[in-house]
Amino acid sequence: MALHLDTLEQEVRIAMVGKYTGLSDAYLSVIKSLQHAAMAVDRKLIIDWVEASHLEEDWDNAEDSASAWQMLKGADGVLVPGGFGDRGIEGKILAANYSRTNNIPYLGICLGLQIATIEFCRNVLGLAGANSTEFDENVEHAAVVFMPEISKTHLGGTMRLGSRPTLWQVDECKIRSLYGEGDSVDERHRHRYEVNPDLIEQIEAAGLKFVGKDETGQRCEIFELDGHPYFVGVQYHPEFKSRPNRPSPPFLGLLQAACNN
Repeated sequence: MALHLDTLEQEVRIAMVGKYTGLSDAYLSVIKSLQHAAMAVDRKLIIDWVEASHLEEDWDNAEDSASAWQMLKGADGVLVPGGFGDRGIEGKILAANYSRTNNIPYLGICLGLQIATIEFCRNVLGLAGANSTEFDENVEHAAVVFMPEISKTHLGGTMRLGSRPTLWQVDECKIRSLYGEGDSVDERHRHRYEVNPDLIEQIEAAGLKFVGKDETGQRCEIFELDGHPYFVGVQYHPEFKSRPNRPSPPFLGLLQAACNN
């Protein structure tokens, strides 16, 4: 396996759009998952680290901005990983918009799902200024909201944590075929915010389908965009279960789409 990895020559380029790009170890499990998936499709993985804030219109360094957009537009696929806080959020939203509108394979993990949902609400549903209450508590159109059972005062261990089941809501879709047999998948969670249940029907009617939900059928876990080569978001963290000989399905789907497989 190691020899095979060392001899791969044909490249696949993934833009990692994040806010901790100066410390790549912050995304170590995501990097490993991309490597596992790249091995499965026989490609040499190239990760371009895109600082999300450099994509934003008000970034004051033109050279940084040009470099960030060049990397994003040169990528075969785009990944927006998890994170906290509002720095770089608008840049991540722009990356999701670029991927959606240009048919570039996209994978959003945790926050990556949330910002892609915000982008969809703003630009497809016409909900101007849609945002998460994590970044704007008084936003008019709350696309992402604080989960009602989570404490706002004791932040230590109050996330929705650990392995939890996600139940499929459709019989056929790209991401379900990647996971294979079964009516549900178990993946590890680590979040306090979720897609606003009040907007789900409107979002799905416009083509962004929540193909996986929790046991209640209310909490959105997986989305997939109709008519796109691969535009997938997951609320959980699939990178934690990836292995060299068993790549995580969402990552494998991203790499397959990025290679036009």
